[in-house]
Amino acid sequence: MTPTVQNRLAAVRDRFAAGRGYLAACTLGLPADVTVEAVRRDLERWAAGTADSLEYTAAVERSRAHAATLLGVDATRIATGSQVSPFVALAAAAAPAGAEIVCIEGDFSSLVGPFLVRGDLRVRHVPIDALADEIGPSTWLVAYSLVQSATGAVTDAASVAEAARAVGARVLVDTTQATGWMPTTDVEADLLVCHSYKWLCAPRGAAFAAFSDRALAEFVPIDAGWWSGTDPWASCYGPDLHLAEDASRFDVSPAWHAWMGAEAALGLAASLDADEVRDHAVGLANAFRDRIGLDPSNSAIVAWPDADGTSLRALTAAGITASGRAGRARVAFHLWNDDEDVDLAARAIGR
Repeated sequence: MTPTVQNRLAAVRDRFAAGRGYLAACTLGLPADVTVEAVRRDLERWAAGTADSLEYTAAVERSRAHAATLLGVDATRIATGSQVSPFVALAAAAAPAGAEIVCIEGDFSSLVGPFLVRGDLRVRHVPIDALADEIGPSTWLVAYSLVQSATGAVTDAASVAEAARAVGARVLVDTTQATGWMPTTDVEADLLVCHSYKWLCAPRGAAFAAFSDRALAEFVPIDAGWWSGTDPWASCYGPDLHLAEDASRFDVSPAWHAWMGAEAALGLAASLDADEVRDHAVGLANAFRDRIGLDPSNSAIVAWPDADGTSLRALTAAGITASGRAGRARVAFHLWNDDEDVDLAARAIGR
């Protein structure tokens, strides 16, 4: 990494008030200065009775544009929502009875739950390394997280897309554990879903999704409401159905205060060089992996067996914010971290 890039990332690091020893972006991101200010300003205006509903609308639209930049699509393909699972439910509702859905073993519940609850779909869970090979002529859709929450493993998205394309299967990708630390502008999918409260450092309650032409044609906006029309303020009442022509027909009424912070957070993320952020985060993760005796990886998340919680307790006792998932200790490196965090974490667990 060149000195210029290092200085640029150091300037970004200074925009986070906290960060030293915070290794939990995979659980909850930290707000940058612009996000804190946006939320504070919104709360002050709300408290003063000067909050403006039309400004909230404009903030959501600016956020939609930032999301489009982060996913590499046109803004007309972006829908806004509050969580990942309602977007996944659109695909689950569209699947015909008996359809085969291929997922990764141990993937996040919000990605697999909407398919399982149907009760009439054939949901298969396969190892991450075998995902592309398990896609066949009977597969209606393959659904997976680009980066696994529990392990940090990165899926070979290109191979999965190629295998799905060969048999006409649909592809659903959750980039919640990816967008923000790695580039996600070239992920081929019919539906890309992402929540912004982790690596994108926005308030919880602001999620978005990108739809392909096939998804726009096949999926029904089962959550249609007043925000599903071209102009929400002209779609407030029946008896007519108001649906936009583009992906905003899948919008749900936004949690306004969350989106005021999300606009600032997504704007900052979209302004950064995603390759530089990835190299920084993965470089720190690999330095930590080396310290604890693990092979290098291509992920910003490091997870290792910790069934009795010894490592997590040691990290916590040292003042480090980490997490435990599925019998593993888990740390994540992001914009606010540097080599000192690697050393602190390694020393905490005796390495």
